[in-house]
Amino acid sequence: MPKYIFIVALLAISSLLGACSTLQFPGVYKITVEQGNVITQEMVDQLKPGMSKDQVEYIMGSPLIKDSFNAKRWDYIYNIRRGDELHKEQRMTIFFKADRLDYFTGDFVPTAITEQAQQSAEKEG
Repeated sequence: MPKYIFIVALLAISSLLGACSTLQFPGVYKITVEQGNVITQEMVDQLKPGMSKDQVEYIMGSPLIKDSFNAKRWDYIYNIRRGDELHKEQRMTIFFKADRLDYFTGDFVPTAITEQAQQSAEKEG
């Protein structure tokens, strides 16, 4: 009989400990974690086609990812997390041709292009 009580107690304790991994305590502070490269609109507005890699790195900082198999591409990623939830994520990929800035893609658009699009929309409307 004591053998069965020990086994039942052991199973109960192990199941309770397993449930602790998903247990969330109320009022527990979750730290905000910022990772990656901060990207601002001012930085993006300074980028011009034909810039050297050194000039781009001076403006944007060191890229988070320099692909060792593709030296023509740099990736900048910035995110803010609080606990397990993602609050903000920004991405930007810069492409080079002959070690000069060719173009870039991502969450940012140069201000000059945005203004041109607004002006053309106003002319049409």
